[in-house]
Amino acid sequence: MLLSDIGHLIRQERRRAGLTAEALAELAGVDRTTLSKLENQRLAELGYSKLERLLSVLGLRLQVVPAGLPTLKELQRNNEVDE
Repeated sequence: MLLSDIGHLIRQERRRAGLTAEALAELAGVDRTTLSKLENQRLAELGYSKLERLLSVLGLRLQVVPAGLPTLKELQRNNEVDE
């Protein structure tokens, strides 16, 4: 999963929780601009502690699992890059 995918998921969960970006950023101790860039797939990197805090506020957690076959979304994204 890419950081851009996580950003999209965070936006969905934030909205589902009825939180504004400003409220989530404040609760997680993250700059609102950083959260905005993350949610809009314009953030190249984000430290683990910030990511963990954002996920925690939303009741989510990061889980590492063995790599398997690529997902359909990953294959489609790779195909778009190759074209």
